Amino acid sequence: MPYVPTGEIGLLPREARLHEPAIALDGGTDGLEVLRRVAADAPLWLAPGGYLLSEVSEAQADPAVAILRASGLAAGVATDEELEATIVIGRSAPPTKGTGPGGGSGRLGAARPLPVAKPSASRHGARSGRGGEAS
Repeated sequence: MPYVPTGEIGLLPREARLHEPAIALDGGTDGLEVLRRVAADAPLWLAPGGYLLSEVSEAQADPAVAILRASGLAAGVATDEELEATIVIGRSAPPTKGTGPGGGSGRLGAARPLPVAKPSASRHGARSGRGGEAS
């Protein structure tokens, strides 16, 4: 899902700007507009205990987690320093014991927060051209 703020698209490497469609890069004013729209409806279409993952920048991690939590998902962050990647992870509430497929009420249990890794300090300015990759 796109996460590059509109005003920062011009800072991306030339190959990203020339070869990626704008819709694959442009995440709106703060880069999180698409995530807001997806997260708002995610509890309706995610299976119980299902996950929603999206790449974000390190600077967007905390606001993105807040967006996921506001939509009712348990949320956390995963980082990979080698890949210079930051992923926010939202999880819908798992089914409560004795419910779900094969009988039961189908009610969802309480969501538990996921462990949150603190992003490391950025070693680079603008991100690489990976901003438009689908998650």
